[in-house]
Amino acid sequence: MAFIKTSGQCKERFSLLLLDLEEYYFEQHIAYHVTNTSNTKRKIRGSFKVCSKSVIFEPEDVVEPILKIPLRDCKSIKAVKGSCHVFNETQPTGLSISCGQVYSIKASNVIAPYKIERGNNTFFFHLEATSKTEDVVQTLLQLQRASCLDKLADQTAMITANLQSRLARTSFDKNRGNSPLKQGLSYLYMGCTNAHTLGSLPFAMRSFESVAEKTHMECKAEMVTPLVTNAGLVCITDENLYFQPLNGYPEQVVQIKLHKVRRIYKRRHGLRPLGLEVFCSENDFCSDIYLKFYDTCDRDELYYYIATFLENHTVEHTAESYMLQWQRGHLSNYHYLLHLNNLADRSCNDLSAYPVFPWIISDYTSTHLDLTSASTYRDLSKPVGALNPGRLERLLMRYKDMPEPRFMYGSHYSSPGYVLFYLVRVAPEHMLCLQNGRYDNADRMFNNIGETWRNCLEGATDFKELIPDFYGDDTSFLVNSLNLNLGRRQDGSWVGEVVLPPWAQDASDFLQKNRQAFESQYVSEHLHEWIDLVFGFKQRGCEAVVAHNVFHPLTYEGSIDCDSVMDPDQRIAMLTQILEFGQTPKQLFTNPHPQRITPWVNMSQTASCNTALSPDLTERSGRMTWTNITSLKLLSSHKIHKEAVTGITVTQNGSAVFTTSQDSTLKMFSKESNVFQRSMSFSNMALSSCLMLPEDKAVVCSSWDNNVYFYSVPYGRRQDTLMGHDDAVSKVCWMNDQLYTASWDSTVKVWKCSCADMSRTKRSQLQLLAEFEHDAGVNTISLNPAGTLLVSGSKDGTASIWDTTTFALLHQVNCHTGTIHDIAFSPDSRHILSVGGDFCLKMLDVQTGMLILSLQAEEEQRCFCWDGNTVLTGGQSGDLLFWNLLSSKVTSRIPGHSGMVTAMWMNEQCSSLITGGEDKHIIFWKPE
Repeated sequence: MAFIKTSGQCKERFSLLLLDLEEYYFEQHIAYHVTNTSNTKRKIRGSFKVCSKSVIFEPEDVVEPILKIPLRDCKSIKAVKGSCHVFNETQPTGLSISCGQVYSIKASNVIAPYKIERGNNTFFFHLEATSKTEDVVQTLLQLQRASCLDKLADQTAMITANLQSRLARTSFDKNRGNSPLKQGLSYLYMGCTNAHTLGSLPFAMRSFESVAEKTHMECKAEMVTPLVTNAGLVCITDENLYFQPLNGYPEQVVQIKLHKVRRIYKRRHGLRPLGLEVFCSENDFCSDIYLKFYDTCDRDELYYYIATFLENHTVEHTAESYMLQWQRGHLSNYHYLLHLNNLADRSCNDLSAYPVFPWIISDYTSTHLDLTSASTYRDLSKPVGALNPGRLERLLMRYKDMPEPRFMYGSHYSSPGYVLFYLVRVAPEHMLCLQNGRYDNADRMFNNIGETWRNCLEGATDFKELIPDFYGDDTSFLVNSLNLNLGRRQDGSWVGEVVLPPWAQDASDFLQKNRQAFESQYVSEHLHEWIDLVFGFKQRGCEAVVAHNVFHPLTYEGSIDCDSVMDPDQRIAMLTQILEFGQTPKQLFTNPHPQRITPWVNMSQTASCNTALSPDLTERSGRMTWTNITSLKLLSSHKIHKEAVTGITVTQNGSAVFTTSQDSTLKMFSKESNVFQRSMSFSNMALSSCLMLPEDKAVVCSSWDNNVYFYSVPYGRRQDTLMGHDDAVSKVCWMNDQLYTASWDSTVKVWKCSCADMSRTKRSQLQLLAEFEHDAGVNTISLNPAGTLLVSGSKDGTASIWDTTTFALLHQVNCHTGTIHDIAFSPDSRHILSVGGDFCLKMLDVQTGMLILSLQAEEEQRCFCWDGNTVLTGGQSGDLLFWNLLSSKVTSRIPGHSGMVTAMWMNEQCSSLITGGEDKHIIFWKPE
C-alpha cells in the first residue's frame, strides 16, 4: 500500500520506526561518539536524538551502526568535564552513559534484525553545542526515572507530562521569514545557542504562505503513520491546514491547502473518537495527513471548519450511495470494498485498523484455475473461523463453557501482526518495530500462499483475512526485491519469494487471476454476504452469534470506554491490547445488504420476494433509459382547470389527454388540435388521480368523496361507481385485471376488475380480493412493471412493500419524517424511490427493505418520474429538477409552473412529458 512509498521517501537511516511503540522523539543535537580502542581515540560524528524511552545516535557514516540505548537499562547518565581522559580538549564537556545493553541497527545501511550487546558498557558523547550538555543530561535523567518506574501507568503519566510541557511551551510560528524573537525563543527552548544543532527550532520559520492568512484555531495533536505517532501543533487558517512536528521530523511543517481537500473523515484511534483523516484526491485510499487529537472537541471543530470548504468541491458519500453505485455496476467489487473500509474507519495509516479484504479463492492446488466453478471459491457467507466444521465445533464447545463476556475467536481477522505478516518483504522495518527488532520465526513467516490458506482453515488461532494488496497490481510484497535475510526454515530452505499456487505462472499472473476472481460472477452474487459479516448486521448481537462471528469485546466500537476505567495500569493494558489485537470495523449497515444486480442474478434467498422479482422485468426496463436526456423543451401550456391538477393519463396513441383536478372535474384535452374537448364532474369533491385502462376503454378516477369512478371513453359518460372506502381515495393503480385503490382510511384494497367487463354498457361487479392495513392514511401507491409487487406510501412517512401474488407484507420501512407524496419502483424492480414532506428523496432496496439513499432537496418535491439512475422531480416552486442518483447531484433545473408541480406523466419511450400544477395548467414538454 501507499504508506510504504511514503516512508521510503526519507533519505535518513533514522526513522520513527526505531522507537518503541508509544515512544516519542523529542529533540536532536549534533554530537560525536567518542571511543578508545587500543589507545586509539575515534570521534564519530552524527546526530544525538533524545527520545522518551531511549537515546539514539545516528552516525553520519552509514557503515557505522545506529546505536539505541534504552533508558531503562541505563545505570548512570552524567556530564563529563573536559579534564576527562577521553577528551584531549581542555574546555569542551560531554556526557557518559553507562548501560546494561545497547542495540546496533542498520550497520552498513542494511536492514536486518537488531544486534543486542549485553553487558556493562559506557558510551561517551560530545555535543557540539557544549553549553547545553548539562540541560541534555538533566532531561535524560528525568526520562530515565520515568522509564524505571514499576508501574506502566506511572511511566506513561510522567512521559506524557514531559510531552505536554514541551507542547505547552511551543507556539505555532506564523512568520514567513526568520523572526529574531521567535528564533531566540526557539533556541532557548531546545537548549541550543548556535547553528550546529539540527532540528533545534520547534517552529517553522516560514510556516504561513501569506501574512494575510487568518488563523481560525490552534491545538495540540499527533500525526499518525503506521505504528508511530509524532506530536506537534495544528494550526488552521482561512487558506491552509498546517501541522508542525515538535521535533521538526521528517519536515518542519506539513501544509495542506484547504481548496485542494476533497474528503475528510472522522476516525477512531484505539477505538476512541480522536482521529481525523484528510484526503486531497477522490480515489486514492491513502490520505495526505492523519491526525490524532487529545480532545474530541478539537477534532470536531477542525472537521466542521474544513467541511465548510468542501461544499463547492465534492459531495459527501455515504455507504448507501456507494452501495447504489456498486449495485448498478458503476463500482467494481474491489473499489466498493475500498470505499466501505474507508467509511468504516479503516486506514492504511493505522495497522490496527488496516483495510480488510476477504479470501476469495479456495483452490490452491490445481494447475488450472476454473473461475466458472463454484467449488473454486470460498464460502463468503461464513467467517474464516467457521469454514472448517471440525474446528468450529471445538470453538463452539469452548464458547459455551466460557464465562461472560464470551467470544468464539481468541484472535482477530485483521491486526498489525497479520498486516505485516503479508507485507514484511516491503515493510521490514515496520515488522522489526513491531517485533522488538526481530523477524518472526522463519517457519511462521509468509512463505506459501497455499500453506497460509490451509493454516487459516486448520489453525487453532488463525482466522485472518486478506489485505487489498492481494487484489492490486503491485507484486513487490510477494517477491524479496530487497534481498532480506528472513531466516531459514526447518526444512533447510531460505525464506525468499512467496511460493505461489500451481495455477499462477508468476506473481503478476497470481494477482491478475485474483482480480479476475474478485470481479467474477460468483463473487458479485455473494459479496454482500461477507459484507454482512464484516460491515453489516451480522457483525454484532444475536445475528453475529448465529453466524458464528463473535470476537473479543475489546475489538468492537463502543464496547468499552477506556477513559472511564479508573485504574491507569488497566486502562493502558486495554489500549495496548486494542492496538495490538486489532479492531472490528465500524458497523455500516444494520439490515441485510442487498445483492448486486448482475446480468444473471440468482435471487433464490427470499422466496416471497423472489417470486415477484424473477420474471423478465418488463420491456420498460429496456426502454426507460434517460442517458441522452439532458434537458426539456416546453412545447405548449394550457389552463384547463379551475384548481390544481391532480392526475394525468393519456390514450394509447397519445392523441387524447385526460386530467383530474381538485375542481372535481375530469377533462379531456386533444393534443392534436390543442383544445379541451370534454368535461365530466362526478361529485362536488376533488378528484385525486386517474388512469387509463387498456385499449382506451375507460378512465378510472379516484375521489375525495370515498368513491372510485369509471368513465367510458367510447360512450362519454360515467359507467360505474365503486364505493369501497371510508375516507378519501388518494390513488388508483391497475394491472392484470386487478384494481388497487389507496385511501386515507389507512387501507389499500385489491379488486377483481376485468378489462373486458369495462367494455360492456352494464355495470360490472367488482370483487374485493384483499385489503392491506396500514397505521396511517395512504397517500400514494405504485406497482412494479411486472405487477407482482406493490408499494404504498403513508402520511406517517412509512413505505410498505406487498407481494400481490400472496398479498403478504414483505417490508415496512419508516423512511420519511413527513408524509410521502409520491412513490415508484425502478424499471428493473430492484429499488423504490419516494419523495416526501421532509424535502427528501429516499431510495429503498426491494429485496432487503434497506434504505440505501437519502437526498436532501432545497424544497419539497411532490411528484417524479425516474429510470433507476436519473430522476425528474416536480417541486414546490414549480421548477423541474433532473437528479443524478449515482452522484447525488441536481444536474439541471428547468423553470415550469408558477405554482407547485402536482402531477407528472411520461410515456414509455421517454419522448413525451406532461406536467400539471397548482397553477391549473398542464404543460407539454419534449425531452432533449
